[in-house]
Amino acid sequence: MSDEEHHFESKADAGASKTFPQQAGTIRKNGYIVIKNRPCKVVEVSTSKTGKHGHAKCHFVAIDIFNGKKLEDIVPSSHNCDVPHVTRTDYQLIDISEDGFVSLLTENGNTKDDLKLPTDDSLLTQIKDGFGEGKDLVVTVMSSMGEEQICALKDIGPK
Repeated sequence: MSDEEHHFESKADAGASKTFPQQAGTIRKNGYIVIKNRPCKVVEVSTSKTGKHGHAKCHFVAIDIFNGKKLEDIVPSSHNCDVPHVTRTDYQLIDISEDGFVSLLTENGNTKDDLKLPTDDSLLTQIKDGFGEGKDLVVTVMSSMGEEQICALKDIGPK
C-alpha cells in the first residue's frame, strides 16, 4: 500500500441528494434518468444481449425535462444509474412582471418570485392570455436537480 496521503479538493455540492441510484435494467419507459448531468424522461428503452461473458446492455433514449433535448445513453443492465428526484408543485399565479418573472402564491401563503415564464411558446401564450383575461390560474412547477420550470397550467375560473 502507498504511504502517500490523498488530498481531495472539496466541491461545494456533490449533487448526491438530488438523485438516487437504480439498477439500469429496472428503469422503464416514462421513468426518469440522469444523462450527462441532466434530468431526463425516458421515451424508449431497448435491451441487448451480449456474448458469453458480457453484460446485457440497456439503451436509453430520453428527453431532457427542462429544455426538451433528446439524449441517449447505453449502460450495462446490472449497473446502477442515477435517477433524479422530480417533484411537481402547484402554485397560484399572482402576477407577471415586465422582465418575464412570475409571482406565485405558495400553499402557506408566501410568495415565490424567482421563476421565469416558460420557454414553451404555447404554454407561454396560454399563461399570458389567461392572466390578461383576469382568470385564476394555477401553474404546475416541476423541480429536479436544483432547477425549476413551469410545465403545466390549470384554470380554476374567473377571479
